[in-house]
Amino acid sequence: MGCVQGKYCSRYPSSTESNSGDYGEMGSYMNATSKHILTQRSLEIVPVPSRNYELQYSVFTKRGYYPDSPDKENQDSFCIRKQVQGNPNVHFFGVFDGHGHFGTECSKFVKDRLVEILAYDPTLLDDPVKAYNSAFSTANNELRSSEIDDSMSGTTAITVLVIGDTIYVANVGDSRAVIAVKNGNRIVAEDLSSDQTPFRKDEYERVKLSGARVLTVDQVEGLEDPDIQVWGNEESHGADPPRLWVQNGMYPGTAFSRSVGDSTAEKIGVISVPEVSMVRLTPNHLFFVVASDGVFEFLSSQTVVDMVARCTDPRDACAAIAGEAYKIWLEHESRTDDITIIIVHIKGLSNTGAGDTDGTTGANRNPASSRAGRGSSDGSTTSGSEIYRAIRSEFTDLQLSMSRSPAIVVPSPSHQKPLELVGLYTVLCN
Repeated sequence: MGCVQGKYCSRYPSSTESNSGDYGEMGSYMNATSKHILTQRSLEIVPVPSRNYELQYSVFTKRGYYPDSPDKENQDSFCIRKQVQGNPNVHFFGVFDGHGHFGTECSKFVKDRLVEILAYDPTLLDDPVKAYNSAFSTANNELRSSEIDDSMSGTTAITVLVIGDTIYVANVGDSRAVIAVKNGNRIVAEDLSSDQTPFRKDEYERVKLSGARVLTVDQVEGLEDPDIQVWGNEESHGADPPRLWVQNGMYPGTAFSRSVGDSTAEKIGVISVPEVSMVRLTPNHLFFVVASDGVFEFLSSQTVVDMVARCTDPRDACAAIAGEAYKIWLEHESRTDDITIIIVHIKGLSNTGAGDTDGTTGANRNPASSRAGRGSSDGSTTSGSEIYRAIRSEFTDLQLSMSRSPAIVVPSPSHQKPLELVGLYTVLCN
């Protein structure tokens, strides 16, 4: 999708792919093979010369099925930028899940601006965590100042920045990034991000301190006791999750605790500050997945990784996962969410040269504060990956209190029931 305020010029020669249809100058990085019959995409390949490996990837996005709103747009957006700052070793992958009446506009805006802000940041390679924090804050402020009404609309964002043999994952909201790790004879899913929702105790306590009421819809409507503040987890309470409400009103009702935009919800603790994790890639890292919550609503991280592992072509895996997600959505509800998924295979990485200079001017690989990543990965065996989650605290109280607003309970609709995607996993990857 194109930028709301028109194209932004860049001084750096780079290639950006997004669901705007603007593919930039693909050059030698565009694989000339024919398009996939279902995803209508070619298999893309981009080298990382400093570590002598390559990334093979594909992306798929599909509007949700909403029989009550057949004309609603796909509110998901994605952005793939190769050679950020003109550096052949730096590449960006992001998925943005819009919500609210102007959710499509919000996700398009942030999709375009976030990577541009990063591309112009001279500190990006020296301190990617700091650059990420600054970029999200700037994008949020720019959205607020734009012509888009973000009072009750916004977007989540899950992004992966590849710098040589290190990836930095910045998350705002409840979309997700997952990496597959070879562990003996198993391929284990490790979450690179942690869904930011009131199910998390730390997020619950933070928004409560900002004045939010945290209640399910049934509790707000008086069908359940509002004094009960324990909801289990997303698996057990996903149909009616805890949401954020103002003290004396029935809004905004966000099911997440962080996003970009949502100026009304900012008043009760919904912030645009990302959680950033870092992983140093090894030959045991096989691929990573970046996807909207339309994928992970009913599919666990391990299930998604298992499905990708059974497909040799990431385009097959994209179509199969989308089909399975739609099928399970329709088994539980009369609608589906929008679905966007990027799958990136890591090919040819070896331990040779690890620690050498890679032309990225020494990215910071030791964030100040770190903790093990959480998530809903099914893998019970740790793989030894070094995952650091750095939550920068150099923000003023004003910045930290910036929240966003109502995550619309129902995202967006589509014209026809997606029967053509149901059951693709068996057809494509068995």
